[in-house]
Order: sequence, then C-alpha cells, then structure tokens
Amino acid sequence: MGFAATLDKNLSIAKPEFNRWLIPPAALAIHLSIGQAYAFSVFNAPLNKAYGWSIPSLGWIFSLAIVFLGLSAAFGGKWLERVGPRATMFTAALCFGGGFLVSALGISTQQLWLLYLGYGVLGGVGLGLGYVSPVSTLIKWFPDRRGMATGLAIMGFGGGAMIGAPLAVYLMDKFKSDAGPGIAETFVFMGLIYTVSMLIGAFTVRLPAPGWKPEGFVEKEDPKKLASHVYVDADTALKTPQFWLMWAVLCLNVTAGIGVLGQASLMIQEVFKGSVTAAAAAGFVGLLSIFNMGGRFFWSSVSDLIGRKTTYLVFLLLGAVLYALVPTVGAGSVALFVGLYAVILSMYGGGFATIPAYLSDKFGTRYVGAIHGRLLTAWSAAGVLGPVIVNYMRDYQISQGVAKASAYSTTMYVMAGLLIVGFICNALITNVDEKFISRED
Repeated sequence: MGFAATLDKNLSIAKPEFNRWLIPPAALAIHLSIGQAYAFSVFNAPLNKAYGWSIPSLGWIFSLAIVFLGLSAAFGGKWLERVGPRATMFTAALCFGGGFLVSALGISTQQLWLLYLGYGVLGGVGLGLGYVSPVSTLIKWFPDRRGMATGLAIMGFGGGAMIGAPLAVYLMDKFKSDAGPGIAETFVFMGLIYTVSMLIGAFTVRLPAPGWKPEGFVEKEDPKKLASHVYVDADTALKTPQFWLMWAVLCLNVTAGIGVLGQASLMIQEVFKGSVTAAAAAGFVGLLSIFNMGGRFFWSSVSDLIGRKTTYLVFLLLGAVLYALVPTVGAGSVALFVGLYAVILSMYGGGFATIPAYLSDKFGTRYVGAIHGRLLTAWSAAGVLGPVIVNYMRDYQISQGVAKASAYSTTMYVMAGLLIVGFICNALITNVDEKFISRED
C-alpha cells in the first residue's frame, strides 16, 4: 500500500472498538496550530523595524489570510466531504506550514510579496481547510453533543494565539544575532512545528462507520433538528432562505466583534488616557483572548441545552445592549469597560463554535462540512467590514474635532444596531422546507 493510499477516505473509517474521545485531541492539534493566525501581529513591529515595511502594508498579510480562509473553506468544503477529513487535514498541514517557509524565504530575500503569497494565500488556504475539516467529523462522532464537540475544536482556534504569540517572541529573541533579527529562522521553525502537529491530527482522525451511533444513544424526534438520515446537500442549501439568514447572522455577529478585537489595545488606552498603560492594554487584549476562547466551549455547550436559535438570540440581543452601554456605563470605569468587552468577546467566540451545530440542526450532518465552508465566506466579509467601520469612523470623528476618548461612542452604537439587524435575521430562521430535503435509502 503506497503512501497516497493512507489518505483514502475508506481507510480512515474507524473499527468498532475505536474510542471517539480521541477525535477532539486530533481536532485540537489542527485548530491550536492554525489559531496562530490571531497572533500574527507580533511580527508586524519587528518586520517594520528590521526591513522598513510599513505597518499598513504588513496588515494586508493577515487580511489576505482571512480572505483565503473563507474562500478555501467555501470551495474546499465539498471536496472535504468527497475525500474525507484525513486528506483535507494533510493538505491543510502542507499549506499552512508551507506558507511559513515561503514567508521565511520572502523575509530573508526582503521580498514582501512572498509574505503575501506565503502566509496570506498559501497559509490562508491551510487555515480554511484546517478550520472546516475537524468540525464535520466531530459532529458525526457526537450526534448527542453537537455543540460541545464543535466547541472543543473551535476553542483551539481561539486559543492558538496564546501559544503562538509567546512562542514567536521567544524564538525571535533566541535566533537574534549580529547577522540578523532572527525572524526568518523563527518562521522556518514555526512552520515545521505546526506542520508536524497538524500531521499528527490528520493521521489520528477517523470517520465513524456508516450507521454508527454512540452506545445507548437513541435519536429522539426533535422538530428543531433534522434526523441523522435526513439531509440537505450543499448546493441545495444555497437555495434556502435559512442559509442566507444564517450567513447574515454570522457576518453581523463577527463584524461587531472583530472590529473591536483589532483595535482593543489602542481603544482602552485612548478611552482611559493616562490611567491605562501599554502593558495594561496588552493584558486587556490577553484577557479578551481568554474569553474569546472560553466562550467557544461555554456557549456551544449551553446551546446543547437551550438550542442554537435561542443561544444566538442571546448573543445578538445581549450584545446589542452591552455595546450600547459601553459609551456611558463602560467609559466611566475601567473595570466595567473590561467586563463589558469580556462578555462581548465570549459571545463573539461562541458564535463561531455554535454555528456548525446550528447548520447541522437545519441541514443535517451529512454535508455539514461543505455547507459550513460556504457559510464561512461571511467571516471573510466581516473581516473587512469590522475593521473598516471601527477604523474609518474613529478617524472621521477625530477629524471633526471629537476627542479621542469619545471617538468610539458612535461606532459602538453602530455595532449595537448591526446586532439588532442580526437579531431580526435569527428570529426569521425556521425549519427548511420539505422540498429541499433528501432522505437516505
């Protein structure tokens, strides 16, 4: 049997004695690796200082990665369902790790376009394929706990920066010498480490045998969920209003959160000028990362108890209230400001972790990987919209003479308004019409 055969979907089907609890660690090996993307900003200042590349030009590397994450997830999701998670994870590992190596070449030769190509395009494809491949597999293994299972994996993406940021700083310091700043060497080392980690996940993962169910699990009729033998295929899902309402819900929830996440450090320093240092602001960003990560597991597990639609109603309505409180209640107290944003970011992360289970409830588990991949184009759109709204509105306010401490007030009200629109979209989501549904023989 050749190496290529080991990637065959049929050869990754689990034997009866396989322990399904080995799947979450395999998924975490992937998501903790690609979650490094949230920590890419630690390279911006060193690259700017060492090579003179401007911060805005470096910012496009992360933006490109998120855009290609969404595009590759959209186009690769259907391929995932055909070839299986192992081949998809293997490809993701080569793309994400290879993106670091191409970027290292760009740094050593001082060619910025190679960073765009390496981390932005190639790495972005690895992000997208790596993001969706464990999710559909977990949902198939945990039909009794769909929300918890996807939360376990996607929690890793939220927490990847907690490993990636200090690791990058440590390695740059370790490799720094009179010959150079050690950034290229850091990229090589991290590319190899992440490739190995993701390959371990790829060759650990298994698919359940057709018709497999957890021991003692009896599927109950639930009008809010499609049974496991009922499904909507990926192409048909695009014809349903439910898909586009969920696309809007995810886009609006992420737009509100990601815009704040990108400016969190600057925002708290400007709102509380003189009382919050740069070091304290960095601590604030770290705290938001913890709530972003923890919210992914907490809220997705809660959704198993109260339902996906109800969970999103909480995200959108409570989120709108909290955003509206920031300019008044939050601006008067550092503790309240931090507390409001901690809850907001927990729901931002929770939105990512809950959406795959929400999709499987409405469209079935059979093609959830492909449908989830297409829905992630909402993330690509939000990755542009959120920062644009926050950054440009801030600059406009300041140009009109508004003090920096107050320049975010209107933005927060706009974000609250976006979440109200999302609340309405979520309220309109119903069960998929019978004409779109297929049944297994």
